[in-house]
Amino acid sequence: MKSNFKNYENIDKSTQLLFEEENTFKVYYFNNLTSNNELFKHNLSNNYLQLYFCSTNECTVAFNMEHCAIQLTEGNSSLVYFKDEKMNILFNLPPKSELFVVLISIEYFHSLFSIEGNFLFNFNSFKVGKPIIEPKETTTAIKIILTQLITKQTNETLRPIFIKGKVFELLSYYFSSHTESETEHCPYIANEETVSKIKHAKQIIIEEMNNPPSLNELAKKVGLNIKKLKTDFKEFYGDPVFTFLLNYKMDLAKKLLQEQQLNVNEIAIHLGYSTSSHFIAAFKRKFKITPKQFAKS
Repeated sequence: MKSNFKNYENIDKSTQLLFEEENTFKVYYFNNLTSNNELFKHNLSNNYLQLYFCSTNECTVAFNMEHCAIQLTEGNSSLVYFKDEKMNILFNLPPKSELFVVLISIEYFHSLFSIEGNFLFNFNSFKVGKPIIEPKETTTAIKIILTQLITKQTNETLRPIFIKGKVFELLSYYFSSHTESETEHCPYIANEETVSKIKHAKQIIIEEMNNPPSLNELAKKVGLNIKKLKTDFKEFYGDPVFTFLLNYKMDLAKKLLQEQQLNVNEIAIHLGYSTSSHFIAAFKRKFKITPKQFAKS
């Protein structure tokens, strides 16, 4: 039973691709800001070790056929390896789902995990016809690295270096044999409970973006004092609370403009702006182009 690939949109490298370097690795980030499931397809033409991290909601990743799939839920990941050099990867992302994908050239991965011929990873399991699918809970340290990949502000020149460094850091944690309690304490955000409260704060401001709570109200809702909320939110997401919300609104605006289902006035109302002129000014300030010009581009 073959999949109907016509339902799947090819990955848009301008929006989903975070990093790509020939013969090393690729990093993709999917964030479904729409109210419908999004379907994407990526054609692999080389042999890759595949890492999938679901950071919000849930998603499905299938390989060549829709029934040959893995289900990923929030806070979980999966390592996948197939011997096939050519493969269609099919992504099914429900609304409000986020997925990170790291595709590593198998030769490059081999070189990373060997020292003077002594392999740090068991390559004997890489056998023809025997795929590897290993689910794993995403640790706090890796969650923070993934968040930093999309939120830390760096200039365009330094961005590739920053992403490569974060991917190396991610791999070191992912393949570490130590437990999280032994090795993975973030020096800025003390524990999983605090991380959970910060993520809850993000969820609240997104759900109530048309009339968001004040910082004092938000701090009370998540059970943190205002200083800790401000400090830890910026550390985790890379921006202060309301700067993060503004960026979220602008990214959602781009999605809605691309879909061409709503006009500029309707999008302004949807995002909680009192007038379309306020929305247009904010959009132009962020992207140096008006919403109408963006929709036509």
